[in-house]
Amino acid sequence: MSTKTFAFVLSVLVVFPLDQGTKYWIVSKLAYAQRIEVIPGLFDLTHVRNGGGAFSFLADAPLEQRLIFFIGTTILAIVLLLVFYAKLRDDEVLSATALGVVLGGALGNLTDRIRYGEVVDFLDVHLWGGYTWPTFNVADSAIVTGVALLILEVFLGDEEAADEPDEPGKASAAQGG
Repeated sequence: MSTKTFAFVLSVLVVFPLDQGTKYWIVSKLAYAQRIEVIPGLFDLTHVRNGGGAFSFLADAPLEQRLIFFIGTTILAIVLLLVFYAKLRDDEVLSATALGVVLGGALGNLTDRIRYGEVVDFLDVHLWGGYTWPTFNVADSAIVTGVALLILEVFLGDEEAADEPDEPGKASAAQGG
């Protein structure tokens, strides 16, 4: 197994069970809307459900429409993630890890939609001025982290590509050659 494949598979196998395990714990230990204050004024565990997408997008739409839309878009996203993964070179381990993290998160939220018709959220962060960030979960965090890693890889990859000569043995025009 290549390092790229190992990183991809390991990422999925860490994120997906971690997401589902934390959601199982929340569902089994907290009643709906129950809150446990962890760090006063900053962080709580709160059992809520989100029938919509990010920031409750489409949360008020009929259940059947939401399920068709979110399950369909998630399946499309999973296919695209696998296509992007397949196109990676063997040395693109950071990108493979990032794609695996995003895939693990997508599978976690897809599992919730199939199981409950909505996503279990429970991480409740309070910011300055009394503002509370929309409640989220491990899968959401993984998706954001994976996308951030991909963006980082794009910027780092562009710098590395700019430092390499265009042809073997020749300096690029930017290097004065």
